[in-house]
Amino acid sequence: MTDPIADMLTRIRNAKRVKKREVNIPSSRMKVEIAKIMKEEGYINNFKVVDDNKQGILDIYLKYSEDNESVIKGMEKVSKPGRRIYRDKENIPEVLGGLGIVVVSTSQGIFTGEKCREKGIGGEILCYIW
Repeated sequence: MTDPIADMLTRIRNAKRVKKREVNIPSSRMKVEIAKIMKEEGYINNFKVVDDNKQGILDIYLKYSEDNESVIKGMEKVSKPGRRIYRDKENIPEVLGGLGIVVVSTSQGIFTGEKCREKGIGGEILCYIW
């Protein structure tokens, strides 16, 4: 697999299309950090890492509204293995005028675009979630 983050986003996108409540993804530290951000920002209910004596499995519990609509309206991978996208602190983009989030990988960890602006750091733009 060349792009595990794109695989994670695709699995979540496919699960929300068929209204699944839970999606299982092979775990990594970066995927767990992205899941933490998604939980903090209210896009998922919860997540947990299940040890399977290999790399582990990340269980993500999707969040739906009362009328069974997914809270996640869309997700887009920005930086790809063939073309990495880096931005400094002044040029971190906004998603839908601030209605979505930008996930940024920095030298200090993985943060939202808003947190990067507060800390005054830039990095690799991983994905947009709205």
